[in-house]
Amino acid sequence: MQRERLQNYVGIGEKAKPSFSAAEMQRRQDAIRAYMAEAGVDAALFTSYHNINYYADFLYCQFGRRYGLVIDHDSATTISAGIDGGQPWRRTFGGNVTYTDWQKDNFFHAVRQLIGRARRIGIEHDQVSIELLGQLESEFPGVAFVDIAGAAMRLRMIKSAEEIAHITEMARIADIGGAACVEATAVGVPEHEVALHSTATMVREIARNWPEAELLDTWTWFQSGINTDGAHNPVTSRRIERGDILSLNCFPMVAGYYVALERTLFAEEASDAHLRLWEINCKVHDRGKALLVPGKKCSEIARELNEIYAEEDLLQYRSFGYGHSFGVLCHYYGREAGLELREDCETVLEPGMVVSMEPMITIPEGMPGAGGYREHDILVIEEGGNRNITGFPYGPEHLIVKGKARAA
Repeated sequence: MQRERLQNYVGIGEKAKPSFSAAEMQRRQDAIRAYMAEAGVDAALFTSYHNINYYADFLYCQFGRRYGLVIDHDSATTISAGIDGGQPWRRTFGGNVTYTDWQKDNFFHAVRQLIGRARRIGIEHDQVSIELLGQLESEFPGVAFVDIAGAAMRLRMIKSAEEIAHITEMARIADIGGAACVEATAVGVPEHEVALHSTATMVREIARNWPEAELLDTWTWFQSGINTDGAHNPVTSRRIERGDILSLNCFPMVAGYYVALERTLFAEEASDAHLRLWEINCKVHDRGKALLVPGKKCSEIARELNEIYAEEDLLQYRSFGYGHSFGVLCHYYGREAGLELREDCETVLEPGMVVSMEPMITIPEGMPGAGGYREHDILVIEEGGNRNITGFPYGPEHLIVKGKARAA
């Protein structure tokens, strides 16, 4: 029995309210087309979460299937699996082609309908697997596949006014999530209960603020005691103890964009050793924010902040780079790697970039002041300086939390 290779879900329902204006989405597609024209690329096949979302306003759910976005010099079309019905078409800025599961190469059949006679195709070398590249080369003999990932990333690094407004509103919601964490924090409360309260609070505010948005992927990591030693340690059921070092990490997500609020806290009291280390980390945080200005190299910022830690004999406990770009990103599909506050990144800051400052040190268990210390603000780079869009307080004056103890 044979079934159709493609299905038509165009026109099933009405187009969803877009995350950004038509002018903004057209600007993005025109920008990548301008690069393609300059590089002699006939069409681009994007397969990553971030680029499909950025250029088409559609965030797919992979679940073992392939997704794509073909942009040529005239049109933009997402390629989705039949399991999703008409949702990809309703969300896409542009057209949509849906393929069925009935033959294994139906995704490539859909690509073939869209690329036509194109002979230079842009793909994402940092995302395409060896398996997928081999399949593309087999399916499309005579076609040259060239890297377009770096160019697409550089375009994403400079945010538009609409993007900055979107990110700014999300930062407000992250602050609300932080307040919910503090509200739920008390001796005897498990990490997961604090995280659940924060996440639910943020999701409800997102639903209120964006009533037609898809509600997915917002989350909170709340860590206590030894669990604070890693920035991305998952939530557990460990109960908060008096004197614990704590970390709140609030991540609202809207339309594939995420922001973050991260803070060090203590449960009821902090030892002198903990206070000293916390205050040093806040000092680095303050200095780092002052350095986020146009013309500064990422590497220069990292090296200057290293000196503060080194003066306190703490540089060996630094956990990672000092910050990164914000925009279309998530814990499962990455970020703009070209804008990292690290010693090996030579990117120069420009107005329109949105960057975090998030110094972290981890003192190993068994040492005085053990635990992970991290503060995190988001700053918009502007002409002559920056604008901090994070409003949540930090430091010993604000975040030694004296919540009411609960029964174990």
